[in-house]
Amino acid sequence: MQEGWKAFCKKVISGEMNIEAARREASKYFHAYGVYPESINLLKGCIFFMTKDAGEKKMVIIVDDLTDEVKKLTEDFQGETESIEEKMVKLLPLSHHNARALRKWFPFTSPVAFGKGCMSMGLGDRLGLASPGHLRLIKKTKIRPVLAQQSIRELNLTERTYEDVLDAASWAVFQEGYRLGFGADGDHLKTEDEVKMALDLGFSMITLDCSEMINNDVPAMSDEDVEKGYYNLEPDYIKRIEQDYLDSEFSVKDVISGDIKIAFDGGSLKRIVLIYGKALDFINHIYHDIIKPAGRKVDFEVSIDETMTPTTPQAHFFVASELKKRGVDVTSLAPRFCGEFQKAIDYIGDIEQFEKEFKVHAAIADLFGYRLSIHSGSDKFKVFPIIGKYTKGRVHVKTAGTNWLEALKVIAHKKPDLFRKIYIFALEHFHEATRYYHVTTNLANVPDISTMSDEDLPHVLIQDDARQVLHITYGLILTAKNEDGKYLLKDDIYSTLNEHEEEYYKALEEHIGKHLKLLQASV
Repeated sequence: MQEGWKAFCKKVISGEMNIEAARREASKYFHAYGVYPESINLLKGCIFFMTKDAGEKKMVIIVDDLTDEVKKLTEDFQGETESIEEKMVKLLPLSHHNARALRKWFPFTSPVAFGKGCMSMGLGDRLGLASPGHLRLIKKTKIRPVLAQQSIRELNLTERTYEDVLDAASWAVFQEGYRLGFGADGDHLKTEDEVKMALDLGFSMITLDCSEMINNDVPAMSDEDVEKGYYNLEPDYIKRIEQDYLDSEFSVKDVISGDIKIAFDGGSLKRIVLIYGKALDFINHIYHDIIKPAGRKVDFEVSIDETMTPTTPQAHFFVASELKKRGVDVTSLAPRFCGEFQKAIDYIGDIEQFEKEFKVHAAIADLFGYRLSIHSGSDKFKVFPIIGKYTKGRVHVKTAGTNWLEALKVIAHKKPDLFRKIYIFALEHFHEATRYYHVTTNLANVPDISTMSDEDLPHVLIQDDARQVLHITYGLILTAKNEDGKYLLKDDIYSTLNEHEEEYYKALEEHIGKHLKLLQASV
């Protein structure tokens, strides 16, 4: 396939094919040309397409006559120039510079905000390789994809940047010819500077993590200490809060069974105020002083799920009501639901209790006009039908680590020796990784692969404890180096997935497709 793109250029330059015919040709003979058919575009008379050349993805531009307009276009892209059939052709690396030029000239490769009326899915891609597979599934549905979604924690663990994340999404959108719009989420941002950075880069969604502003000590405080803390607040604030909520009853209407009553007594109100008061001030500041002045549409998500105890309906209602009073326009809100939403495995908890509480959370979100957001939404198959039923498809679900595990599944199939190295490394460094993630993994249950055949290795990724071990050690796996400063595993991981990209895309389509099928089952 090396330099097969040159043969494709010659055929295009000969004038034998229009754009649609060129796409058909590229699709039929991908093994020969290495040209991604959906990436073929015509702009200002120039032909653009992506190719895989000697295993590396690049962009090609077949340049039309060098008018001033075409010269301006082609000079925005940096790369090597050569002549093919007396036409100027540029071969470009998928660099940050060229990604910025791509977003300038092909607006569909820039992220957009989705608003409050759809089902969207966060498709975090820790490797920067998964988005084409996601798009091949998404384009068959009405789901809106948030392709660029990473937290600062994930970036630090993988040694990537927000530029890397957004660029990978833009190139994937161009490769797959996806023109229906994708989102870019600055996920779990905790500071003013982090929010500004994501907005400056053009991210279309901000998920504000309020965990450091939420007082997790309050649930364990004595009534006396709660009283003391509460009455240290500003008297005018206390007066207003009690007038608005104390001994009042509010009605919310769930989509299935009708009215639900929410009431506040003195004890619960005081604790809720102390738990969420500083977080509300922080949210208000970020929205009015940073997001709103950005002067463009931004999906603003508030995350209050990083707490020690589940978000009660009263707490959710209070937070939503206070945000509305302060004029904060929230697109989505992530409560902490009852039970466990742990990484890489299905929901842990009482399904009946979850449904009982979830329908109230959904009703509150409907009343205040935003969507619920489901964090650690990967692989929560037991509760997906409930989520779809009560949100009627107006919800955001975040996934990330499950896409990494699908990559490991492909490696287990195609390069079992590499998978064994990854697995052993993950077990050796598991406890180090638990500093970053809460899991209840029992290492005694983790399969011993030393006696397994290569054919049986993919079955390891079905076992919950093994999934969690592999899930949370991703950063250590991807950044480990030997004494010579070379990566122990990363380069082999990328080369394997690059070689078997179609298998990876198919695995993602199947796995994320299972998520969407269950989420939409009751809509």
